[in-house]
Amino acid sequence: MSAPLSQDEAFARIRLLRSPNIGPVSYAQLLARFGSAAEALEALPELGKKGGRQYRAAPVDKIEREVDGVRKAGARYLFHDQPDYPALLAQIDGAPPILTWRGDITLAGKPCVAMVGARNASAAAVKLAREFAQGLAEAGFTVVSGLARGIDGAAHEGAFPRTIGVIASGIDIAYPPQHAELQERIASEALLIAEQPPGTEPRGSHFPSRNRIIAGLAGGTLVVEAAVKSGSLITARLAGEAGREVMAIPGSPLEARSHGCNHLIREGAVLVQSPEDVVELLSTFDGNPRSTFREPVEQFDFEPSELAEAEPADIASLLTTAPIAIDELIRQSGTSAAAVQLALLELEIAGRLERHAAGRVSLA
Repeated sequence: MSAPLSQDEAFARIRLLRSPNIGPVSYAQLLARFGSAAEALEALPELGKKGGRQYRAAPVDKIEREVDGVRKAGARYLFHDQPDYPALLAQIDGAPPILTWRGDITLAGKPCVAMVGARNASAAAVKLAREFAQGLAEAGFTVVSGLARGIDGAAHEGAFPRTIGVIASGIDIAYPPQHAELQERIASEALLIAEQPPGTEPRGSHFPSRNRIIAGLAGGTLVVEAAVKSGSLITARLAGEAGREVMAIPGSPLEARSHGCNHLIREGAVLVQSPEDVVELLSTFDGNPRSTFREPVEQFDFEPSELAEAEPADIASLLTTAPIAIDELIRQSGTSAAAVQLALLELEIAGRLERHAAGRVSLA
């Protein structure tokens, strides 16, 4: 159990995460190095200077407006080290340090299964998604989805009220507009989660971030119907990389909207044909997925607490605009993981580094 979070430290954490060039990874590393968000904020200008740029943290008045917006929306903050933070979500690489939520947060602590699929889904797939979600909810699972049209909406409706909606906008923004009523029902009687600050309209870059939360909350992700180039397959890939089950319902090879599911199965996802198949798979899940779709990404050996004593490595010359794995940088630099991470942190704060999936980085 962590110590209760003071209001001043909570405010500092929000300000830290909203500051330029600070993402989930750099946020966690700053807390590990300096012990508190307040201390990290004081250190940011010097870290930015070491990285080669002047730096200013997010303005206090901007954070005050955000906190007021969360309050007016009837929402609350959830920080990464609070007891109600979902344990499975905390395990993924780059887990969101701060979420906002409305509804029943205990739903996120129950066994969860993610259901995703096509927005322009066929009528048969929508009916199937609703029936699967209902069966899974009756079996004791919380169904997680993204409140999109098509499969997502059907999954929420079938599982209601045992469902979690994860949105790519602020907690006070309904998207898509035709799901405004459903989103409000979920916020009032189930659970609605957002990573973006209130007032934020959804942008393209927000949806992959939302998808990682959907995959991270659940022991497994089920794709009901999806084309080969689909956001649903991004969610499935993220689930696979996190070491979770990836499942798919097969479809006709004559139907383009089934090609994504058939592709997943060919690549190692588990074929399921009934809610009972999903229940059997996830009820016995022990952290070793039966699916072989996208093996979990190996993480380099690194303890964030080591940052407190580390001196940054000189690795700028090893970086280009082409992404490279951090463990490769550690090998080539001949220094410790903590030293490399600290150097990357300084470059990121200065706006000179970009982080990519699977533990890779490049010059911005």
